[in-house]
Amino acid sequence: MTQILEIAQRHQPILSQIARPVGDIKEDSVQTLIDSLIFTAEQANGVGIAAPQVYQSQRLFIVASRPNLRYPQAPLMEPIAMINPRILAHSTEMVKDWEGCLSVADVRGLVPRYQAIAVEYYDRWGQLQKQEFTDFVARIFQHELDHLNGLLFVDRVESPDDLYTEAAYQAIHSLAD
Repeated sequence: MTQILEIAQRHQPILSQIARPVGDIKEDSVQTLIDSLIFTAEQANGVGIAAPQVYQSQRLFIVASRPNLRYPQAPLMEPIAMINPRILAHSTEMVKDWEGCLSVADVRGLVPRYQAIAVEYYDRWGQLQKQEFTDFVARIFQHELDHLNGLLFVDRVESPDDLYTEAAYQAIHSLAD
């Protein structure tokens, strides 16, 4: 049954651990987790979510970019389950842009990420997929992959000056609009 899962918050030990590879992708528990991750991200206005964020040490995340309250400019795409993902190659160009996280409530930060990446992962049917992502979707992939490796976006900011409260971020962006 699809349900909203509890989202681990910053300083929970699972968020600083390296997640275990997923074994049998077609197992019912993995398929149920995928559905619940998609539903949880949607309900929380997230554009991605990783299994460790819901207390599951599995190398699995969802990329689900879509415009919402937290990311009104996000491109629209169908949610994709990415299992045992990895980056095969990346651009030399890095771009610093805003990120937030369902596990780091009320904080936004300017985070440097590769502008373009080539990746591989297994989809929910166990098929190996290879894709290239750029810009915002590449950022989501890298952010979620960090969760599988025990990192949060706040670990990637270059300076404490690059961290803002959600209220300060919203104030900056309402002035820019």
